[in-house]
Amino acid sequence: MSLSRNLPTLSFLFVTLCFALAHAARFDIRNNCPYTVWAAAVPGGGGGKKLNRGETWAIDVNSGTKQARIWARTKCTFDQSGCGKCETGDCGGLLQCKAYGKPPNTLAEYALNQFGNIDSFYISFLEGFNVPMEFSPTSNGCTRGVKCAADINGQCPKQLKVQGGCNNPCTVFNTDQYCCNSGKCGPTNYSKFFEDRCRDAYSYPKDQTTAFMCPSGTNYKVVFCP
Repeated sequence: MSLSRNLPTLSFLFVTLCFALAHAARFDIRNNCPYTVWAAAVPGGGGGKKLNRGETWAIDVNSGTKQARIWARTKCTFDQSGCGKCETGDCGGLLQCKAYGKPPNTLAEYALNQFGNIDSFYISFLEGFNVPMEFSPTSNGCTRGVKCAADINGQCPKQLKVQGGCNNPCTVFNTDQYCCNSGKCGPTNYSKFFEDRCRDAYSYPKDQTTAFMCPSGTNYKVVFCP
């Protein structure tokens, strides 16, 4: 078959590829902490990367991605095969995460190009807290993001405090009051502890905090220790 006969197919594939790339979102992940973190992203970017202070990691995430999250792991050790463990945020002992991390870990969660061609994004404490975080848009005229730079680890209630972080009460007590298993629950003294220090982040499962919205195709940054 001649090349000329294949041109329509090649053109279609090229246009499809360009369309997909044009609508992918770029996430620039930066470590501003005075210590090393091991960034994790599921899905996207291969799963994880070690970031010393001041280092960045850029990942491209496909349009239509949902139930995605980015987080930091702390005090990790990995061998040459990428197996090991982390004090907080560990994802099954792998450098390249294939699953979500073990609490506590501060979460940047998002869904891209959902109903109405809108992205939604937010910071969540539903898995607890380990590293301060900012999650903000960087393009498309979208300007409002969310930041939590409070010393939650240092002020964490003793019932929630663990080495390297501060647990969500559901993780600790596993009761309906804190986990909302029945679908009915309200704020507690523990959720108020998180909310008082970062009002724009989700602090319990039925929290009425609204996710931030941007047009599809927006790029973002996640900063550890902003």
